[in-house]
Amino acid sequence: MHPREETIFALSSGRPPSAISIVRLTGPLAGTVLARLAGKMPAPRMATHVTLRDPHQQPIDEAVVLWFPAPGSVTGEDVAELHVHGGRAVLAALFAVLSGFDCVRAAEPGEFTRRAFENGKLDLTEAEGLDDLIHADTDRQRRQALRQLKGLLGDKARRWREQIIEASALIEAGLDFSDEADVPAELLAPALAKIETLLAEIDEVLAAQARSERLREGLVVAIAGPPNVGKSTLINQLARREVAIVSPYAGTTRDIIEVQLDLDGYPVTVIDTAGIRETKDPVEQEGVRRARARAAEADLVLWMNDPQQESIPEQCSAPVWRVRNKVDLGGPGPGAGQSKEHVGALRSDNIAFGISASRGDGIDELIGAIVAFAKDYLGTGEGALIGRERQRKLLEQVAASLRHSMASASDGEELAAEDLRAASYSLGRLLGRVDVDDILDVIFRQFCIGK
Repeated sequence: MHPREETIFALSSGRPPSAISIVRLTGPLAGTVLARLAGKMPAPRMATHVTLRDPHQQPIDEAVVLWFPAPGSVTGEDVAELHVHGGRAVLAALFAVLSGFDCVRAAEPGEFTRRAFENGKLDLTEAEGLDDLIHADTDRQRRQALRQLKGLLGDKARRWREQIIEASALIEAGLDFSDEADVPAELLAPALAKIETLLAEIDEVLAAQARSERLREGLVVAIAGPPNVGKSTLINQLARREVAIVSPYAGTTRDIIEVQLDLDGYPVTVIDTAGIRETKDPVEQEGVRRARARAAEADLVLWMNDPQQESIPEQCSAPVWRVRNKVDLGGPGPGAGQSKEHVGALRSDNIAFGISASRGDGIDELIGAIVAFAKDYLGTGEGALIGRERQRKLLEQVAASLRHSMASASDGEELAAEDLRAASYSLGRLLGRVDVDDILDVIFRQFCIGK
């Protein structure tokens, strides 16, 4: 039996124990299974209280059930929902009964959403938006994912594809009437006008996206510097909890410690690295090597010193801010030397902060600067429709094909028509409607089970 012909089930709510758990079924036998468990078939889309019973008529649980016949369901197939008490024993008993039905099995990750995609309930950009919404950690990530889930990019892509087909039809009609000298020119001009307008709109979307795809991953900030200058104390201050061991002995931090923060809606990963120094300890040497490698990959480096130990920051491709710690022991006060005149200045290496990581002096100013840097680096994302590298690259391919079509029109309508077919094909890949089998498994297996 083909997997699409099987009925699948999964827990579609949070982990037990909970007050209520939702178990969802989809597939051709969803109605049959529901009727067998509930003893009757409830009215479509009406919550119905029943006693669920196993095949031996032993009660499983008091439940509320709902029935969504195809095609008016989230997957486009028959769907049943069982709202049961969220105890582990209840769910274990229910899953055992469901698994006992022929051609009924537990769902794989993302299988519900993949069936919705394959049944035309959503396109690939909406499926990616749903995945991003599930994994959103901050409010800005949530808002960006919600725009994807609403199909804003997909709606535009479908409209763009229709316009490309219209322009292609004009050019190919000109090819059909190539023996009449004036007809091809009359058809080519409006086709090129359509292409030019469409290209301007796609370029605008590409320009507006800025670094919105980076918002999914977030900003990476590495805290680096010599040993025993307060790096671990600083990451504890930023996290508002103890995530790193603080010790007066140099070399305590041997491995990389990461903590995910939500700073004004921006996802920020802060990394505490091993103190960078020359050492003969092989374990500490490995820690220093990893610290240097991680700092080289970061988007921003906070290079820490204390008043008694000034060191030269490591060479990095990312901006390096100097953070002087232990200002409570003397030296410039909190925030000394920092530049806030222009947001763009935050990308420079000429920024310094004075803090006391142990007392918290200057921490708010440092956090405010990191938030401003994140806003400048990631963008607000409010006007951006592109959330993934895959989407951006395909739109760039579309734009390139349209440009080449306009440039090649004077050399022959056949070349222009072929470029338009390539642009249409790229938009089809964006929506997941042509030649995407190689990426579907990659996308949907990232979903949680039950989605």
